[in-house]
Amino acid sequence: MGNLVYKWKMWLCIVFLSWSVANAPAYGQESGKPNVLLILVDDLGYHDLGITGSEFYETPHIDKLGEQSFRFEQGYASSRVCSPSRAGLMTGVTPAVHGITDWIGAPEGEGWRKYGRHTQLLPPEYAHTLPSELVTLPEAMKANGYETFFAGKWHLGGQGSYPEDHGFDTNIGGYEAGSPKGGYFAPYDNPKLSQGPDGENLSIRLAEETATFIEQAHDRPFFAMLSFYAVHGPIQTTSEKWSKYRNKAESAGIADHGYSMERRLPIRQVQDNPVYGGLVEAMDEAVGIVMKALEKKGLDENTIVIFTSDHGGVSSGDNFSTSNLPLRGGKGYQWEGGLRVPFFIKVPKAIGGTIESPASNIDFLPTLVELTGGDPADLKGVEGVSLVPAMEGKKMKSRDFFWHYPHYGNQGGDPSAIIRSGDWKLIYYWENKQAELYNLVTDPYEQEDVARSHGKMVKKLTQKLFGYLERHQASYPYPDPAYDASKEAEVLMRARTVRWKRLEEDRKAMLSPGWQPNADWWGSKVTED
Repeated sequence: MGNLVYKWKMWLCIVFLSWSVANAPAYGQESGKPNVLLILVDDLGYHDLGITGSEFYETPHIDKLGEQSFRFEQGYASSRVCSPSRAGLMTGVTPAVHGITDWIGAPEGEGWRKYGRHTQLLPPEYAHTLPSELVTLPEAMKANGYETFFAGKWHLGGQGSYPEDHGFDTNIGGYEAGSPKGGYFAPYDNPKLSQGPDGENLSIRLAEETATFIEQAHDRPFFAMLSFYAVHGPIQTTSEKWSKYRNKAESAGIADHGYSMERRLPIRQVQDNPVYGGLVEAMDEAVGIVMKALEKKGLDENTIVIFTSDHGGVSSGDNFSTSNLPLRGGKGYQWEGGLRVPFFIKVPKAIGGTIESPASNIDFLPTLVELTGGDPADLKGVEGVSLVPAMEGKKMKSRDFFWHYPHYGNQGGDPSAIIRSGDWKLIYYWENKQAELYNLVTDPYEQEDVARSHGKMVKKLTQKLFGYLERHQASYPYPDPAYDASKEAEVLMRARTVRWKRLEEDRKAMLSPGWQPNADWWGSKVTED
């Protein structure tokens, strides 16, 4: 019976998916084209939503959106850190192709030494701007008759490589910064965002700007991108939201320990960070504002909505904000916790549901081109594929997925390249030139490296991976001639002792009654004279 219901729903999906594009209301001279809203969250983990399994964070607006969407349960970011992943989303190609292999601003070569990690390798140079020769998603939408709008975090280059230089008609808040300078409460330090009243919340402000755009009169269909700075560090919230989540953690029973040790840094094991919980909730409220604007204008039935994150949640380094368990790792890591993300596509009139086919954010470009009446085959050089067949219930053509990160992550990840082929995932490490192999069906949480017992598969996938990297002239890390193994051992020992202990103490303090980081809670309260 369950299979019959599923097949019936998928048949309805096919009918409605076809009908929605063919019968959408007209906009001026452009007839039959749906609007598009793309919501990108920064640093949001796969399990940071109620609909994806969190019992701590409260995200009712996103959960509602997810229930109405096609949810790709094996949806991936194209990189484990922000700039490379965002460039992949924009261009439909991986970091090995577009050249932005690390977050823009990360040190290169000998500059890496200033971090004091004393690692064996030095990272290579990488592109610092989005290549102008690559067609971007907003450029493709403009060519298809769309008005384009951007609000929020960009982090894909400075002057000359801002959103307005890559296809967006309007840019509010997007420039070279990768985090919210000045924090999440006005006054802001953002040259692309007019100042708000003291204490105004940044996520809410960006949502309101997007809602204002949606509610304007349009003579063309629109492509709007809301790119939150949240939930990137510095993690900040109001005292009221902190108190709410602190009490929630206490009611559930505060665990004695919040961390374990990964290879290079401690890693968070529990979702009980009350400041991060408040930051996530504010972002969810902001999503609600935008979705309400669509409904208010009667556009909710003629707007494609995509919701995703640029990579996994921050479980190590940065602010050690969340836990991605049962997925291993998090932002900056080579395991699934660093790469798997919420991946929702809401199509007008279509009945959503879960989809098991693996997908990547490089697929959004060809998918949106097809959903808005274009032909993905016209996108020359794009590696991503349209996900429309998967949403129609068809089997996707088998393909390999590649990731290349020749850098050390701030969060503890290692320089490595990855291939996923079918059920198999191989991680090749540049330090020791060794590979790990996991079967993601039998071992989705990457607990058992089976490389030794599957030598033929390791050889096959390594050859595929190297062939891909060589074809695209990928850059590689190289040995540091000043490497001192004893100094690296000291760094790792301090992480296992001093830093781990301090993290546990900070976690307990943040969950203690009366805790506050400073007098004004980052400007979230306005002090009266």
